[in-house]
Amino acid sequence: MNSLLKQLKPYPFARLREALQGINPPDGLVPIMLQIGEPKHPTPAVITDALQAAGAEFAKYPLTAGLPELRQACARWLARRYDGLQLDAETEILPVLGSREALFSFAQVVLDPVADDTGVVVCPNPFYQIYEGAALLGGGEVCFANSSPPRHLPDWRCVPDDVWPRVKLLLVCSPDNPSGSVMNLDDWRELFALQDRFGFVIASDECYSEIYFDDRKPLGALQAAEMLGRGRKGIVMFTSLSKRSNVPGLRSGFVAGDAELLQSFLLYRTYHGSAMSVPVQRASIAAWDDEAHVAENRRLYQAKFEQVVPVLQQVFDVKMPEASFYIWLKVPDGDDLAFAQKLWREAAIQVLPGRFLARDTPNGNPGKGYVRIALVAGVEECVEGARRMVALFRHA
Repeated sequence: MNSLLKQLKPYPFARLREALQGINPPDGLVPIMLQIGEPKHPTPAVITDALQAAGAEFAKYPLTAGLPELRQACARWLARRYDGLQLDAETEILPVLGSREALFSFAQVVLDPVADDTGVVVCPNPFYQIYEGAALLGGGEVCFANSSPPRHLPDWRCVPDDVWPRVKLLLVCSPDNPSGSVMNLDDWRELFALQDRFGFVIASDECYSEIYFDDRKPLGALQAAEMLGRGRKGIVMFTSLSKRSNVPGLRSGFVAGDAELLQSFLLYRTYHGSAMSVPVQRASIAAWDDEAHVAENRRLYQAKFEQVVPVLQQVFDVKMPEASFYIWLKVPDGDDLAFAQKLWREAAIQVLPGRFLARDTPNGNPGKGYVRIALVAGVEECVEGARRMVALFRHA
């Protein structure tokens, strides 16, 4: 067996299940599950209709590079979304089976355990656990850049000076999971300056880019590079239909950026066996070419935040995120685990303790003292959850 598997940590939701073992919610209260970021809005008909219409094409072996029509649809979307950003659909775009699979496998392409003396992967803290697993199974070492209030974005100064020369890959998430914070142009300028100095690859996870509010579109990595007059060398962005289009089970997204990196990634994926079925590609084309359902999706999320946040603010230090469907809530007494356990025991609500999304470092665990609340349920259920929380902690 691969000995590197022993380095993997339990997933946050497995840790939550263990932490709640033996704790039973009150009788008579319907449980409200706000711990997992799984979109629950209906899948748009424009996608399901296209999938059904292409059903006969399940009989075809798909190509790893995907249909030219899909890559072109992705290029059209990038141009619309990012103010005319132009990418070559043949060399700078590659369909993937969702951003999770792609982020994991991309690290295996960048890291070279044979040639390198243990390459380092830098990632945010808190973070999406796939980042860590990808680095470890690629034979790399992980270095965390802690996030802290008020902006809850990574502080790259957490990376020791003697580590930067060994950094091969830096993972960044904007909009951020779990805080919903968004990197601005100065943030990207700072990161690109570090890349110029040390030569690492930037992998930008942008799977929440389309859940924003008041038309404040998050700035993407490739868009920022264009605005700053630099090329795409060493920069790759990852996006997905899961959150944008409410199709987490479709497993469809794409990677875009540095053509040389994508050429190597395509070679890896050809052996990896990660080609997207043709009907899913047809449905993905329909999704990327349609913005009406995405606007409606944003409207539904904004309506939830506009009703939930004022209720929570009666008791908690909380604000509207810049993007995403998460609330990163600071707990009153600083014990996020005890807070989550109390919510389940006395209010039948599950949320995710922030410590489970982060790692202990010499600079502390930046997730401690916070819980992540996913506003993925219906508006009435989310508002009811907020009311129960306020009632439980109003006089705590």
